[in-house]
Amino acid sequence: MPKAMQYTKGSIIYFEGDKDERIFIMQNGSVLLTSTDIETEAPVAEQVHSGEFFGVKSALGHFPREETATAVVPTVAVALTVQEFEILFSNNKALIMKMLRVFSNQLRQVHKKIESILHSEPEDQLTGMLRVGQCFYDEEQFRSACDVYEKYIKRFPNSPKIDEAKKMYDAAKLRADKLAQLDRSSVDTYEEPVVANSSLKIFDLPAFARFAKNYEPGEVIISEFEPGDSFYLIQSGNVQLVKCVNGSKKNLDVLKPGEFFGEMAILDNSPRSATCMAIGKVRCLEFNKENFELLITGNPQMALLLLKLFCKRIYDQRRRLKILVIKDLQAKIADVFLMLNEMNPVANEMEKQRKFNVTVSDIAHWAGLSLEVTKDEINRFVERHRIEVYDNYVIVNNINDIQRLYETRAGIR
Repeated sequence: MPKAMQYTKGSIIYFEGDKDERIFIMQNGSVLLTSTDIETEAPVAEQVHSGEFFGVKSALGHFPREETATAVVPTVAVALTVQEFEILFSNNKALIMKMLRVFSNQLRQVHKKIESILHSEPEDQLTGMLRVGQCFYDEEQFRSACDVYEKYIKRFPNSPKIDEAKKMYDAAKLRADKLAQLDRSSVDTYEEPVVANSSLKIFDLPAFARFAKNYEPGEVIISEFEPGDSFYLIQSGNVQLVKCVNGSKKNLDVLKPGEFFGEMAILDNSPRSATCMAIGKVRCLEFNKENFELLITGNPQMALLLLKLFCKRIYDQRRRLKILVIKDLQAKIADVFLMLNEMNPVANEMEKQRKFNVTVSDIAHWAGLSLEVTKDEINRFVERHRIEVYDNYVIVNNINDIQRLYETRAGIR
């Protein structure tokens, strides 16, 4: 049962860094949430008003608290377990849409900070989408380049750059067809969708079959800068999230069956923030913008999955932002390894050695450094026998040593 908690003035409800999976609703009084801005290190304060929730993201995402919650005046807050919150959330349509939009906006703001640090210049949709196509073309992913140019031609038929797009489409199509002739090993069949977990079995019902779309390996499902009018649930296969930064393609994440993508543009009416392409054969359920709210509010399990996904993505992106703002290069690389360790927990925490399935290029991406600079810094780790580098993985010999290095170089006491 939800429990009303009374706090005197100045009481700490929870500290930043605490592992606490309670979610609170302010009943009366006032609570101040304080934290430190990752980029500027300036103090950040947010006041919670009566009827508002706090502690949601860390509880749903099972992460340490990102802020300290302090009662400013004598306060009563109702504490809920995650399960109690889910029941309340599922039965409140207005709350569902409000929280989804709030979290979508928070994620968008973190994305903007990351882009700013990476010196990714903002572009209009027309220029940006052509650049995405060029990015795939330059990396000889001609099938993907074709898809982007084709989307551009369909989306912007009256663009002043339509002739350029058509010319690039023809060039990419010619290259893609030649490569396809050399590779006839693929079979034009799809495996039956594999439902990721029991909570998604509802979407395997015949009623959802009309929303199913199949995609070939390398096919672009949505393109960065494309208008957002649909979102997707992966039923089978994996989807690669890609972003073109300063003319080069950066892999952001790999999504698996049961995960959503494309939902941010639906919620805040903005262009797509990344390109999503099929890895191997993929089947998705595609839902359009018009039925989004009806679908979400009519399927509480889906709304909860989406809310938890936002919590995870916000945490992951803030973790990456923390790495990007570190000035000391050795500390920056060390923190990449610490982040990978957090993402891949081991059964035996006493085991000091770690194996991460990443390349030096992946480390450069996470650190926001050029490949050349990253190789130089990685060599310093190798020379001191802190790590061993192989083609497709890295061995960290002592994760505790990496933690001490990070704290020393970053000036953490």
